[in-house]
Amino acid sequence: MVTLEELVAIGEALSNPIRVRVLKMLCEKEWYVYELAKELGISRQLLYLHLKKLEKAGLVESELRLEPGDSRAKKYYRARQFRIIIDNEMIMRLEG
Repeated sequence: MVTLEELVAIGEALSNPIRVRVLKMLCEKEWYVYELAKELGISRQLLYLHLKKLEKAGLVESELRLEPGDSRAKKYYRARQFRIIIDNEMIMRLEG
């Protein structure tokens, strides 16, 4: 059962073409933030704002990893499994 707040977060996450493109790329494979920003031609700061909306909606998840020989952790993102069906019944069953 989805709540009104969850549905709004999903709608907001999918309301921007850049976020939809990011989600498509993350459905294909997981990405390191720096590589993803470079591929999209946007700053990491802007990408983080988009990823935060997608994460809030439960569409993507992240993981910090220590790479061998590197002292810094790198943040990787991937799409979570999701299925979204919005119809009259779903709207009528909304909680909140």
